[in-house]
Parts: sequence; structure tokens; C-alpha cells
Amino acid sequence: MISGIFDKTKPINYLLILGFTFIFYWFVQLFVEKNDYDLQQTAVQSLILFMLLLSILVINFVVNRNQITNANSFVILYFALLLIIFPKAITDNNAILCNFFLLLACRRLISLKSLKNIKLKILDATLWVLTASLFYDWAALFLLLVFIAIYIYEPKNINNWLVPVVGVVVFVLISFAVLILANNADFFERHYEFSAGRNSFSMPDMESWLKLLIFVILIIITGMAVFLKSGKLGLGRIINLRIIAIYFAISLLVGFLQSSHENFPVLLCFFPGAVFMGKYVEIIKRQKIKELVLLGSILLSIIILLIDVLIK
Repeated sequence: MISGIFDKTKPINYLLILGFTFIFYWFVQLFVEKNDYDLQQTAVQSLILFMLLLSILVINFVVNRNQITNANSFVILYFALLLIIFPKAITDNNAILCNFFLLLACRRLISLKSLKNIKLKILDATLWVLTASLFYDWAALFLLLVFIAIYIYEPKNINNWLVPVVGVVVFVLISFAVLILANNADFFERHYEFSAGRNSFSMPDMESWLKLLIFVILIIITGMAVFLKSGKLGLGRIINLRIIAIYFAISLLVGFLQSSHENFPVLLCFFPGAVFMGKYVEIIKRQKIKELVLLGSILLSIIILLIDVLIK
């Protein structure tokens, strides 16, 4: 029954996932975290929620438009389930905004496979990554993904390698002009510290460490299974999966470098994690097993959430 619903890309699937995310967001903010917002703060949080919902639509567009998966909703379903497992991620406004702009960058990089407007796409991806770095300085490491994508798709054109450099210069000039007008010219100096020592690679508690460890192991296992089972797919799909695997590795590194005693931006890992889990479910041949995996994933997510709430 569950696989029958999410095995297609019907509008009802988007309504279910977006509606659930909307309700769950406010449930965490108001009842789990017990935040008390005034009218202005409510408006800000509503904007953050809108960006989160928009991120889900971007994810769905990326995986379906580029045929990373077949026409189904498994990826956005698992993205929503990861929000349940890591409810703290919803409270990190910077992570939500940073993740949104990284998704836009990834969308442009994956679309390089068409070999059309390559320089424009590289420039766009560079600017989106740098915009994401305004929320977490270490997100600038995703520029590595830009250069890796150039190496994969069209490395022989030397001009392609210069485009990210031009993108950095353009971003700095525009940002600096805006900051001067806003009387905040020292923002770059204060923001881009790139200091890992202050973070001590820590997380809020041992429970969060354990959940993260299990999450990473699960993604590695499902990722390996997906690559092994995807041998018959076209080269384009395999390359897309490699890009997403590198995205996961960089997002995990950024998470560790950006971590603090109060926070770990695990949300940055949700997109590639959801892709590999959704793709793994997709390649399951037997319908009954697929149904059990989906049902087990949903029930396990709810159980983990209930344990989190009860412990608090």
C-alpha cells in the first residue's frame, strides 16, 4: 500500500509530504523545543519553513528531471523521515538556508551532463555555493564539488576551470558593495574564520553521536548496494550518483568542521542520504519486501522520535 502511493509522482504525494513537514516543523518548534515566538519571530520562522518546503520541491525536481531515480517519490519521503529522526535539524535556521542554496548549486552541477551552457552553469553553481557559505563558512568547501564536476564533464576546456575563480571575484565584489552600504564591511573578516578548533568536533550529546554514526553507516551500505545494482544503468546516471556520493562526503566533512556543543548541521547530509535510501528501495524487486522496508522505515522513524520526546 505504501509503495503503491510513493512509487509514483502524483500531486497527492507532494501534498502528503509537504503537509506533514509543515505540521511537524511547528510541532518541533512549539511543543518539543517549547519556543515562544512573537509576531515578528513567527514571520521569520514561517519564511524559514517556506525555504524548507521549497528545498523538498527542489530535491524532487533534481532527482526526477535528471533521472537519478525513476518517476517516484521515495527520495522526498526519506528526506521527511530523516527530519523525524533528527528533529533538532529543523531548529537550525542557518542549516535550512545553507542546505537550500547548496541544492541549487547541485542542481546546476548535475545538469552539466547535457554539455549545454556549461560555463553559465558552473558560474551559477559557484555563486550558489558561496551564497550558502554566508550561513556556514565551511560550506565554501563545496567549491571542491564544482571543480570535481568540471573534471568529470569537460576537463579539457581550460576556460571552464577559470569560471569558478571569476565567480568568487564577482561574489566578493557584489557582497562587499552591499556590506559597505549596510555599514557592515567587516562581515567577511568576522564570518569566514574557517576555524575547526573552536568546534572541537563535538555534538550536543551521545545520543546524537549514535544516531549520526548509524545514519552514516546506513548511507554507506545503501550507497554501495546502489552502485553494485546500478551497473546496467546508463553512464549518465552512474556519474550523477558519483556526484551525489561526493556531495555526501563533503556535507559530512562540513558538518564536523561546523559542529559545536549545541549543534551539528546534519541537515546538510539529508539530500544525498535520502537519494541513496530512496534509490535502494527503488531497486528492490519484490513488492512485499519493498513494502516491508518502507513500513519499517516509517515506524522506526516514529519510534525514534517518541523516544527523543519522552527522554526530554
